[in-house]
Amino acid sequence: MGRRLLAMYYFGVVSLFPEMFDAVTKYGVTRRACENELIKVEAFNPRDYTLDKFGNVDAKPFGGGPGMLMQYQPLHDAIKVAREHAPSGTKVVCLSPQGKQLDHSLVTKFHSWGSMILIAGRYEGIDERVLQTEVDLEVSIGDYVLSGGELPAMCIIDAVSRLVPGVLGNIQNAYEDTFAQGLLHFPQYTRPEEINGLKVPEVLVSGNHEKIRQWRLQQALGRTYERRPDLLEGRELDKLERKLLKAYKEEHGLN
Repeated sequence: MGRRLLAMYYFGVVSLFPEMFDAVTKYGVTRRACENELIKVEAFNPRDYTLDKFGNVDAKPFGGGPGMLMQYQPLHDAIKVAREHAPSGTKVVCLSPQGKQLDHSLVTKFHSWGSMILIAGRYEGIDERVLQTEVDLEVSIGDYVLSGGELPAMCIIDAVSRLVPGVLGNIQNAYEDTFAQGLLHFPQYTRPEEINGLKVPEVLVSGNHEKIRQWRLQQALGRTYERRPDLLEGRELDKLERKLLKAYKEEHGLN
């Protein structure tokens, strides 16, 4: 019996700077995923589809204002070709400051799609009619402004790829990542056991796996309470979690 083939996740990217995605296809975990045909990343440059003899893809906005906008026609045609390369029914996501904030639950949703097309805008934005007719969802990676959507698109590709079976050596790593369980990660240590008087917590070298598990859970709860309390809002802690968090707060003099 032959090896079971794993499904490939397809990423189509519409970008004026497709070479930027070499960072995805030539380095790290995503490079291996591409080589092992677990993910596929294809870029489509709107400049290749412009009807302007000078190759322009931008124009001044109606009504005036600073900057330029990406035009409808080159984007529309690039997206059309991307759809032809993608599996049927592939959804289109546009990276935009006005979009839904990216978080782990949204990454999980993207993974469930099996494929996606990402639009990486430039200049002051893109013609609204592209959003109206071509885009299923707008997504933002944070409340700040970047020069283009390429870096946010790469963030999404990397985050979604980690959930694709076979991309990580152990898929359990993805489920234990920060945010996967709704908590920040616990502190970790490696050799040597002591550096400049700073020692590894004794519980981690005790060999008692249950105590280690509880310590890690307590640290994750405590860190989340201190640094990202919003993640605990609406989370119903079980009896053990309440006990561990209470002890953490008492130990650290927290309210």
